[in-house]
Amino acid sequence: MNTLFILLQAAPQQGGGMSFIVMMVIIFAIMYFFMIRPQQKKQKEIQNFRNSITVGSPVVTAGGLYGTVKGIEDADNTLIIEIARDVKVKVDRNCVYATAPVNDKA
Repeated sequence: MNTLFILLQAAPQQGGGMSFIVMMVIIFAIMYFFMIRPQQKKQKEIQNFRNSITVGSPVVTAGGLYGTVKGIEDADNTLIIEIARDVKVKVDRNCVYATAPVNDKA
């Protein structure tokens, strides 16, 4: 009796292979539409913003520095940002994340 029970458990199940493949395709589709696609869309928006930065644009860097763009150097892909009166820093264009209002009262 025990041998028959063990043999029945070890026998391959019929028809399970196709449903497994369909289930994996469905899981991948859900992951693509809820995780991968929105992230790619957000990255494209950030890249478009970085490419549209002009002199005088208020920005926020990845380090949290608020400032105004005073110069753009396309040769090395950097920006000159004024963070206070007569204080300018050179940052990589990829470190700029968002526009922000600059408080000129500092």
